[in-house]
Amino acid sequence: MTPADSVTPADSVTSAHSVSTAESPVPAGDATPWAIHTHRLTKLFGKQRVVDAIDLNVPQGAVYGFLGPNGSGKTTTIRMLLGLIRPTGGSATVLGQSVGHGDARILGRVGALVEGPAFHPYLSGHDNLVRIDAADLNADPATCRSRVDAALERVGLSAAARKRYRAYSLGMRQRLGIAAALLQPRDLLVLDEPTNGLDPQGTREVRALLSDLNADGVSILVSSHLLSEVEQICSHVGMMRTGELVSQGPLAEVRSSARPRITVLTGDPAGAETVLTEHRVHDVSPTDGGVTGLLEEDLEPEALVAALVHAGVGVRGFELARPSLEDLFIAQTGEGFDVSG
Repeated sequence: MTPADSVTPADSVTSAHSVSTAESPVPAGDATPWAIHTHRLTKLFGKQRVVDAIDLNVPQGAVYGFLGPNGSGKTTTIRMLLGLIRPTGGSATVLGQSVGHGDARILGRVGALVEGPAFHPYLSGHDNLVRIDAADLNADPATCRSRVDAALERVGLSAAARKRYRAYSLGMRQRLGIAAALLQPRDLLVLDEPTNGLDPQGTREVRALLSDLNADGVSILVSSHLLSEVEQICSHVGMMRTGELVSQGPLAEVRSSARPRITVLTGDPAGAETVLTEHRVHDVSPTDGGVTGLLEEDLEPEALVAALVHAGVGVRGFELARPSLEDLFIAQTGEGFDVSG
C-alpha cells in the first residue's frame, strides 16, 4: 500500500459508514459473543485474490494476535473490518453489527491504528489529538481537553504534548496513534503493528497498556511481527498465508496442536537415531551432542528413555520442548517471518 492509503483512527470511524456488505451469518447454535466475526470474507484486486474466504473469529474479551508474512492479507483484512475498503465477497460483523450497516454509536466503540499514524506535522501532539477528537461524532467537545490529556498520559507522552509532531521519533508517533485510539472509551481496539519503532522499554510499556485495557474488558486485535510479544499478551492467535487463514484459536490450543520436539544428548547419535526412528519419532536428525526429532502425542517420553537405555544407548540428557510460536508459524506457513504488511 502507498502512504496515501494510511488512515488515522479518526478516518476509521468516519469512513466506515460508506461501505455496504451482506449480513454476516453466525453458525447455527453458535452462542459465542464475537468481537469480530467474518464469513468467507474475500478481497480481490484485479485478478489477485488478496484475502481468500476467511472465517475470522475474535471472541469478546480476547487479545487476538493476527500474524502473517508480507503480502499475507492482514492489513487488507483489517481495512475491510473497519469499512475502509469494500469486500469482494463474504461478510463481517464487528461488535455484533454488520460492517456497512452500523451507525456512529457502534463505530465509536472501535479504536484503530492502521499502517502507522498520519498526523499534521506542524501541529503538536496535543493539537493533533484535538483535531481528531473534533471529527468524532460521538465526542463531547466539553470534555475534549481532559480526554486528550488523559490519553497522552496513558501512552507516556504528557511531557511531549506540546512538541510538534514533525519532531517526534518513530516510537513517539506510534504512541500518539495509540493515544488517538483511546480518546473515547472503546470496546474494541484494532492495532496494526502498535510497537513498530519502539525501544524495548517502550515495547514493554505498550504491552502493559494493552494488558491493562484488556483487563478492563476491551477486546483487542493486534497485528504484529514480534512473536515474543504476541506470546506474552495474546490469548488467541490467527495465522495468515497468501490470503488464507491457515490456523486460529486459543494460543494454548494452537501450540498444543503441534508435536513437541525431543532432544537426546548421547555419545552414540547413530544408535539413538535408530531407536527413535523405530519408535515413530519423526524428522530425526543429528544435533550438537546428540539427536533431535518430533514426538507423536501418544508416545511417552519415559518409554523412549527406557528404550534407549535398553538398547545400550547412553543417555546424558533428555529434553522435551513445545515449539515456540515462531516454530509453529514456520510449520504452518512454510516460510520465515519477515513481515510488515
